[in-house]
Order: sequence, then C-alpha cells, then structure tokens
Amino acid sequence: MNRALTLDDLVLAGIALAAGLVLAFLSRTLLRWLAKHAKRTKWSGDDVIVDTLRSVVPWAAIAGGAAAAAAVLPLTHTVQHHTDQILQVWLIFVVTLSAARVVAGLVRSVTQSRSGVAGSATIFVNITRVLVLAIGFLVVLQTLGISIAPLLTALGVGGLAVALALQDTLANLFAGVHILASKTVQPGDYIRLSSGEEGYVVDINWRQTTVRQLSNNLVVIPNGQLAKTNMTNYTRPEQQLTILVQVGVSYDSDLDHVERVTTEVIAETMAEITGAVPDHEPAIRFHTFGDSRIGFTVILGVGEFSDQYRIKHEFIKRLHRRYREEGIRIPAPTRTVALQQGAVVIPQQRSGEDMPSGSAVAD
Repeated sequence: MNRALTLDDLVLAGIALAAGLVLAFLSRTLLRWLAKHAKRTKWSGDDVIVDTLRSVVPWAAIAGGAAAAAAVLPLTHTVQHHTDQILQVWLIFVVTLSAARVVAGLVRSVTQSRSGVAGSATIFVNITRVLVLAIGFLVVLQTLGISIAPLLTALGVGGLAVALALQDTLANLFAGVHILASKTVQPGDYIRLSSGEEGYVVDINWRQTTVRQLSNNLVVIPNGQLAKTNMTNYTRPEQQLTILVQVGVSYDSDLDHVERVTTEVIAETMAEITGAVPDHEPAIRFHTFGDSRIGFTVILGVGEFSDQYRIKHEFIKRLHRRYREEGIRIPAPTRTVALQQGAVVIPQQRSGEDMPSGSAVAD
C-alpha cells in the first residue's frame, strides 16, 4: 500500500492486538479449567495434551492478533511479506515445541504404562523429540524460501563420516533400541548380569542403562555391553517367583509331624508378611540323609525379587521358635575324628565348626 497512515488504521490495529491478547487470556483460563478435569482421569495422556495446549493456544492467539493488525496497516508489499514470514516462523516455532512436548509426553506415558513402573525409557522420548524438532526446522527453512534439498544432500554425504566417528555411540543407541523393542528388559525389571551386577532397571537412554541396586547405588552399563552379556531377568515373564529355604531336622524326628508344623508356619507367614503370595501353594520336599540331619527344602512364593529377604527372615524366625515349642531338634553338624595315640584309636565326636575336615594325628 502507498496510502498514508491514518488514525483509523492505528485504532483498528490496536483493536486487533487487544483482541488477540484477550483471546489468549480467555483460552489460557479455559485450558486451566480443563487441566483440573484432566487430572481426574486415569489416562495421563490428556494431561500432557492440555498442558501443551496451554502453551501453544495463547501464543497462536497473539500471533493471529498481530497478523490482523499488520493486515489493516498500510504497509508496503516488502514489509508486509517480511512481517508475514516472521509471524509464520514464530507460529511454526511455537507449534513445533508444543508438538515435541506432546509427542514426548505421550511416548513417556506409554513406556511407563507398559513397564508398570515410574521409570521411563528416555531413549524413545529423546528420539521422538529430536525427530519432531528436525521436522519443524525443515518447515521453517521451507517457509523462509531456503531450499532443503542441498541440506539433505550434505547430511547424507556427511552421515558416513559421522557414523565412523560415533561408532561406539551409535552401537549403544541401536543396542538400546533393540533391547526395548525385543522387550527382554524394561524399566522396573530386576536383572542380574553374569558379571555380578544386579538391581532394578531405572532408565534406558540413548547410550546407557541405569540400574539401581538394593543398596540404592546406581550402576551405569553401556547398552552395547548389556546386549552382549548373559543376564537373568527376575521380573519376566512373571514378577512373582518362588524361593527355596533349606532346613534340616534330627534323625529321631517324626517327619510327618515336622511336615505338618512347617506347613502351619508357612501359612502363617504367607498370610501376615507383606510381599508374600498367600495363593501360592507351598511345598515341602525331603531330599537328603545328611551326616547329622535329614534335609528338606521349603518352597515359598513371593511377589517380587526384593521381597524374598524379608520373607526368609520372618519365616526362619517363626520356624525356629515353633520347632523349639514342638520339641523338634535342629542338630549342629558333627564329625567323627580319630586320634591316634600309639596303637590305640580313640573315636571322638566333634562339632564340624570346632575342627576342620580330615583327621589329626598326634605323636
């Protein structure tokens, strides 16, 4: 336009800007109200969407008001073109950041619901966030009239050099994706490696897996090493597992009575101790005629790996107290030691803890 700026133009531009600001305020108030209702639902995805809309909608309303104000002003074609480009880039930038937040939040919500724990697999979150931001950057370049074909060609040519320079990093990245995609390990699983490290998987990111030990220390394992090592997952295919407790009683014990008393102690422990599985049918299996005792195994059910320590602790205390009340003896290991004194052999009964294995010869 070549006409002169008038007071009416300024008034209309001011009204357009004010309308954009009012609309931004009203939309933010409405979305705040929706956010309160979204928190009442079980699905966490609506919280992410509403929270992101609280960021993008007000800025979009302000951008719309600024665009309307620029349209009513008598700007030259060049100034109008640059103004429109600035507003478009601004709007694309806001939408891209908001879309990255939404997608990353939804991916985090899905990974948490699949694993069933509070931990998150940030490798998928970071990948999706980077992809959305890259798409938004390319759209901005296209909006500004910059051809993206040479850029993509340069990235393709330089990709080989980057891959060679970041060989270990890319190996860990693809190893982490493979681990999560195969679902052999998920955040929240309790694992034990052949090298001895064990604990709960806290997070699997683009480079490493973080494991929290029962002592609350963190062990950081590269994804490539985790994919190659032998590993035991105590959470899959089921989180519940069975534990074995070894017990022994003297030879003069009534084994039927021992079995009945032990079963009662098991039922009491399973019903009262947190982490036990009352529905699990316990088992008692006699298996060994030992040197000083008849050995048997008690099989208990626990809810998850770390519960076994508390359940074993309580079960052994209660079983020991009950055996004392019932007169069931748990003998200490004994060993017959022959002491040679001249030509006379004197057999003696010694505790296995008092004397090492083998025989002692005295001159």
